[in-house]
Amino acid sequence: MKVISSIHELRDQMRGQNRTAFVPTMGNLHEGHLSLMRLARQHGDPVVASIFVNRLQFGPNEDFDRYPRTMQEDIEKLQSENVYVLFAPTEADLYPEPQQYRVHPPTNLGDILEGEFRPGFFQGVCTVVMKLMSCVQPRVAVFGKKDYQQLMIVRQMCHQFALPTEIIAAETVRDTDGLALSSRNRFLQVAERAEAPELAKTLNRVRDAVLAGNRDFASIEKDAVESLARRGWQPDYVAVRKRVDLLPPNSANAADTAAPLVVLAAAKIGTTRLIDNLEI
Repeated sequence: MKVISSIHELRDQMRGQNRTAFVPTMGNLHEGHLSLMRLARQHGDPVVASIFVNRLQFGPNEDFDRYPRTMQEDIEKLQSENVYVLFAPTEADLYPEPQQYRVHPPTNLGDILEGEFRPGFFQGVCTVVMKLMSCVQPRVAVFGKKDYQQLMIVRQMCHQFALPTEIIAAETVRDTDGLALSSRNRFLQVAERAEAPELAKTLNRVRDAVLAGNRDFASIEKDAVESLARRGWQPDYVAVRKRVDLLPPNSANAADTAAPLVVLAAAKIGTTRLIDNLEI
């Protein structure tokens, strides 16, 4: 596996490759990331991964400096998955001058849910993904469903800009107790780690209620938020949304209630903010 930081060197290395499968990451790789590499290989060849902790998607009070950086371990894991190239640019490589041109997702998708609680987050995501796509020029790119809203935004961005890249969705990988794998899980204290699977259990209870025919979505969401809060969580949201646009379903509209749904949640346990979702 070649480890490349320069955009110029990357383009030289990838010249003539027209079936590239790309997996962008921020590093601190776990089994969830490695499953993306395996899925990428099913859809293209060679597989290129990137590791870049993108400052643009972190707010002023978020954990950019604290975000775990484990480059040598990550390289070994990617080598074991036969990744062809790791693109690992520095900030000077990817942003050699202030990134004044930004990609703004539409407010009806980018400013809800995660976008409401992390203002500017999706602008940062879209900008770096667009730039990485320009550098790698992949035929397909793989994103995990754990970041459900991000997946939808990136897919629509590629469609609207007519990028020649198909976005492949990968299922969420979970630990044996149901906790969705995340690089931020390492911040959990022992007691918090024991409590963390409650987020996935909450999503399952919401899904069960909806599948049982309960269409009082506001009440279901309120009960879920209050249940988490009683257990010591600091919930941002538990939201039942239509998969097609992440807008709330209208319980009085038959078309809405028949539409495929997803329940999404974000909450802090201690100082660690976890997100998860479950399709219904």
